[in-house]
Amino acid sequence: MVAMNTTTPQIHLTPAARARIRDYARAHGAFGMRLGLRRAGCSGYAYQIELADKATRGDILIEQDGACVVLAGEHLAALDGITIDFVREGLNHRFRIDNPNVVASCGCGESIAI
Repeated sequence: MVAMNTTTPQIHLTPAARARIRDYARAHGAFGMRLGLRRAGCSGYAYQIELADKATRGDILIEQDGACVVLAGEHLAALDGITIDFVREGLNHRFRIDNPNVVASCGCGESIAI
């Protein structure tokens, strides 16, 4: 068994996000969704979202109604308090993250400063 970080962050998944994470992970044989940050863009960071096959040491596991989100422990301070939604806009669809820790974002919306 992997030792997980015991810190409990405040992460909220909307019903649409929970359904998308559950369905997409199941369809691809994954454990859930991994959410993190990477250095990018003019503001400093961008969200990185990918399928997660498992949680590893130091990860924080969030489970809500069968939807699993894995956060890297080193990103906890920047992601604590977020709300993740899944939105459809015309033919496009994406995860939208409302993050109270963001102090600035670039004009194109691709990167954030925390």
